Order: sequence, then structure tokens, then C-alpha cells
Amino acid sequence: MKGKPQYTLADLIAGLDVSLQGDPNCLITGVATIQDAEAGHVSFLTNSLYRKYLATTRASAVILSGKDAEHCGVNAIISPNPYYTYAKIAGYFEQADARKPGIHPSAVLGENVKIDPTARIAANCVIGNDVSIAAHAEIGAGSILGDHVSVGESAKLDAHVTIYHHVTIGKRTCIASGVVIGSDGFGFANQKGVWHKVPQLGSVEIGDDVDIGANTSIDRGAIENTIIRNGVKLDNQIQIGHNVVIGENTIIAGCAGIAGSTVIGKNCMIGGRTNIIGHITICDNAMITATTGVEKSITEPGMYSSGVVGAVPTLEFKKNNVRFHQLGKLVERVRTLEKILKKEEKE
Repeated sequence: MKGKPQYTLADLIAGLDVSLQGDPNCLITGVATIQDAEAGHVSFLTNSLYRKYLATTRASAVILSGKDAEHCGVNAIISPNPYYTYAKIAGYFEQADARKPGIHPSAVLGENVKIDPTARIAANCVIGNDVSIAAHAEIGAGSILGDHVSVGESAKLDAHVTIYHHVTIGKRTCIASGVVIGSDGFGFANQKGVWHKVPQLGSVEIGDDVDIGANTSIDRGAIENTIIRNGVKLDNQIQIGHNVVIGENTIIAGCAGIAGSTVIGKNCMIGGRTNIIGHITICDNAMITATTGVEKSITEPGMYSSGVVGAVPTLEFKKNNVRFHQLGKLVERVRTLEKILKKEEKE
């Protein structure tokens, strides 16, 4: 059995934009939260709510900002971005089974399939005709790839992923279980009260370094392709309609719904349960808070929220929200004023 991994602090911070306050030879065997850590653990502090644990933590080292370092009684890894630094260090302790390349005997392969010798095809996969799977890619157990699918180098599909025909998956993209990519978009034409299906002739392009969470669905385009560009991060249970385009490095939280033909810019942050109407544009660097309903295009970078009405700048929303909660008192004041006015009129 392989022993528990351990690294010195010097090993863990090599190449990172950080400074070390403490012993570079301190051995680290794992990661833990700042309140539950024991000797040998490295932890991190990014949320001020957990600053109270800094004085009593039993961790061997804590990743934190410069302003918190003076209050740290153990080894301190001082970083301009502690959460990012934690992500890089935690990677040393990520437990992943070593998986050998090759094709499981139970996999079903179509005609003219090209699979790199370093790729891995797990049990009970079904691979269609003219599929291309690049070097070091992994296709999880029970996954289905339709005809003419292309999977890029080092892409990883977990178990039970369904990729429809002609979909392209980029390099190093990770797709979680239950994801469906390339199913028909929601297109129906009404003729005399009866709905008739509109053929969905496009496909889906997934860029490089994309992460797609469990049970997310991405519809194929009606004519042109649905496009998810490089670096996009999608949470679980997101619905993306046909012909949607999502720009580079945009991140979307769980249960969001994006209707067809919406174009979302680069570096956007979209909160969970946000619903975006179709055929609109959201500019680069927009931040949309959770549960927002977006009913018109957003053309200026900034933070947007909604409540009773559609999305407005967050500051305006907060003011309106305060006024909304004051309505009860306002109604009583109006009634009191009306009584006073009526009394004065009689007099």
C-alpha cells in the first residue's frame, strides 16, 4: 500500500507568488479547515468569519493574506490570492486512482474510430462511427458518444455522460456524470394549434479547459452551433438552450437557465438560479447575482440583480428593495395623512 504523501512547505510553494513566514522544512501531510486542522495539515483563511480561529488553530501552516499574517502563530504562507494558492497546494493531495490507458473489453466501438493509445475507454462505453479521441483522454464507464464526435487531448468524461453526434470537446475539458451535450434544442412551430418539431441542424462546440458540472444540459444549435468557449466553468444542473454562446472564462452557478440564442460575454459571473431570456446579449465582465431574472440585454459591465422587476444595477436594486420593505409603514403614513386632510377639510 502506498504511503501517505508528505511535502515540505518549500516543496508546496515552489513556483508560487507567495512568501513564507516560518520553517520551510515543515512537513505537510494533508489539508483541513482552519478550525479542525491538526499538526501536519495546511489550511487557509479567506473569509473574515473564520479569522477568530487563527489564534487557536492547530494547523502546521495557514495560507492567508499579508494583513492576517501578523496574527498567525504558526507557519504562514502569505499570498496576494490565498484561495488560488490553496487550490494549487491542495492539488498535491488530491486522491485520484491511477488509471491505465486502454479500451475495456465491454466497450462497443463503431466504424472508423480513432482512439489514441494513451486514452482510456472504461467499461460499457458506446462509441459511434467516425469518433476521434485524443491522447490521454478518459471516457468514463457507461458513457455514450454519438457519430462524428471529437474529444480533445486530456479531456475527461466521468461515468454516464452522453455526447450526441458531431459535438466537439476541447483539450483538458472535464465533464461530470449525467451531463448531456448536443440533445435537440427546444424548437417547435405552431400550425393551427398543433406544435410541430423544428429540426435542430447545428451542433455544440466545447472549448479547452472547460468544466461542466453534473446533470447539466447543453442543447445543439438550430442552424449554427451552440458554443462554450475556452475556460468556461459551469456548475451542476444548468440548462443552456440552442445557439447560446458563452464567452471565455465566464462562470455560472447551479440551476441557472439560459434560453436560446443568448450571447454571454467574457469573464462574467452568473449566480445560481439565474434565468436569462433568449435573444439578448450580456456584455463582458457582468456579474449577475443569484436568482436574478434577466429580461433585456446588459450593455455595461457591473453587478446586476432583480426582485419584483427585471435586472437593474445592484445599487439601484438594493435601494428599491429597502423601499419595498418600507411599504407597510408608508401605507400607514399615507392613511394617517389622509385622515388629517379630511379632518382639516371638514373644519
